[in-house]
Amino acid sequence: MEQIFSIKGMTCNGCRTHVEQKLNKLPEVEQAIVTLEDHSAKITSSRHLTVEQLQATLPEKYTVKDETVMPVIAPIAIMDKETSEWRQLFPLFLIFGYLTTASVLMNINPWSGGDFMLDFMGLFYIVFGFFKLLDLKGFPASFGMYDPIAKRIPIYGWIYPFLETALGVLFLMRWQIPAALIITIVILGITTIGVVKTLLDKKQIQCACLGTALKLPMTKATLIENSVMLVMAMWMLSSL
Repeated sequence: MEQIFSIKGMTCNGCRTHVEQKLNKLPEVEQAIVTLEDHSAKITSSRHLTVEQLQATLPEKYTVKDETVMPVIAPIAIMDKETSEWRQLFPLFLIFGYLTTASVLMNINPWSGGDFMLDFMGLFYIVFGFFKLLDLKGFPASFGMYDPIAKRIPIYGWIYPFLETALGVLFLMRWQIPAALIITIVILGITTIGVVKTLLDKKQIQCACLGTALKLPMTKATLIENSVMLVMAMWMLSSL
C-alpha cells in the first residue's frame, strides 16, 4: 500500500537523504521517496504505517504528519511509475546527448575514434563531477547507499567528486592516460557491482551519478551509463 507523509525539519539534501535512509530501513517499507521541496515522503509498504511508528524512527527534530487523504496528493499516488521514472531520467539522457555531440565535433575533422572516446570520458567526468560538487554535503550519503567502498569508508564519498574532476582533466589534457584508464576501470567497476546488487535486490533509491541536485531513480540506465564508460576505458587500455 502507498501512503504520503509530510516531514517537517528537513533543511538540506543531507537531511533528505538521512530521512530517506531511515525510512527505507524499516522492515515493512518496500520503497520510500523523500522530497525536500514539499517536505513529503511517499512510502510503499507491506502494511499500514502510523505516524507514531515513523516518528520513533526519525530524530526528534523531524515532525511527521500523515497526508495520505489530502486530495492534492492523491494524483501523485496513482502516477504511472514507469512513465515517471523515464521523465526523471530525461536530464541524464540530455547530458549524454550533449557530451556525445561535443566529443564528435571536437574530433570530426579529421575523425579519430580514440580521441573521441578520450574526450567523451574527460567531458563525462568534468560534468558529472560538477553536479556532485553542487551538494558536496548530501552526495556522500546518497553515494554510500549503493557504492561498496563509500558504504565502508565514508570519506571516499567526499573525495569521489574531486577524483572524477581530476580524471576528467587527465583525459582532456592527454596526461597519464594509462593510469587514468586503470583508475576508471577500478572505481567504475566497483560502483557497477553496487548498482547491480541494488537492482537485483529491487531497492528503490536515488542514483547519485548526478549528485543530489537532480533526483534520478536507480534504474538500468545507471548500469548502462557505467557500462559505456567501462567498455570505452577497457577498449582504450587494450589499444595502448
